[in-house]
Amino acid sequence: MSLIDLTKPRWDQNTYWGRATHFFHLTNPLNVLASDKQLDEAKKIVTEFRKTQKMPSGYDEEKLWAAKYLYDSAFHPDTGEKMILIGRMAAQAPMNTLITGGMITFYRTTAATVFWQWLNQTFNAIVNYTNRGGDTPIPVSQMVASYCCACGGALGTALYLNSKVKNMNPLFARFVPFAAVAGANCLNIPMMRSSEIINGTPVFTLSGERIGESRNAARYGISLVVVSRIFMAIPGMILTPMATNFGLKRGWFRGGRHWLILPFQLASVGFCVTIATPLGCAMFPQQATFPVSRLEPELAKIARSKNVDTVVYNKGL
Repeated sequence: MSLIDLTKPRWDQNTYWGRATHFFHLTNPLNVLASDKQLDEAKKIVTEFRKTQKMPSGYDEEKLWAAKYLYDSAFHPDTGEKMILIGRMAAQAPMNTLITGGMITFYRTTAATVFWQWLNQTFNAIVNYTNRGGDTPIPVSQMVASYCCACGGALGTALYLNSKVKNMNPLFARFVPFAAVAGANCLNIPMMRSSEIINGTPVFTLSGERIGESRNAARYGISLVVVSRIFMAIPGMILTPMATNFGLKRGWFRGGRHWLILPFQLASVGFCVTIATPLGCAMFPQQATFPVSRLEPELAKIARSKNVDTVVYNKGL
């Protein structure tokens, strides 16, 4: 049996499809069904194997990797803490299916817009906090301020755009939720992870030696997360409204079948989110590299003293 290194993903993270395969396993919605007992058992197995390199009784290579991915799906890579259930990336598909389906179905009234955008940004805030990079705690006051700014930005964007598309093609109105989500991501993610921007995120040498906390690396990593999150939202929030509009023009929902719009959109969003979540996460490596030349001067000096020209860090998801 070849040497198994559970400190790294099973698939090559230097290729897109290697990362995509990795995240298909990590974001598998079935992982949210695991009990605390199963998660704690997976943690115990992975931790012991990393220390001893001895195959646990009753395990083979496939079962060991399954435990590794179950463990990774629920425990933060930097802090080691068990993550909030709905904040885990494995919960993205079921949660976003319901929320996105609601946003693109009930978008005509102000009350519905406010409710669904608020619910979406509340969920996003939990996800962004849960999947932050680094191990620095975030003050409660900072989280509240960040949450309020993100919700305000999303609601303001959605209500403003709704007022502008009233007399346009109905298809444009269906795209308003996506525009609001995309704009809010540019606020929500940096705000909920502002402690990294202020205090920096831990950076390490390729051998794993911690150098310090870099604000520059944090800013760059967060910008990559914003891009990937917007990409994740495109299939469900753009393709689904287009398919619904196409169906309406073709008469799919006429003759007492108007009630089919909601299950049609939920099924479409569910499929899109399940595929788009791992593909979006895979756009950039989670353990990102950052050139020493772009570090803060004091950190660059430390890094160069160790004869390294590249550092690595967890950019978050």
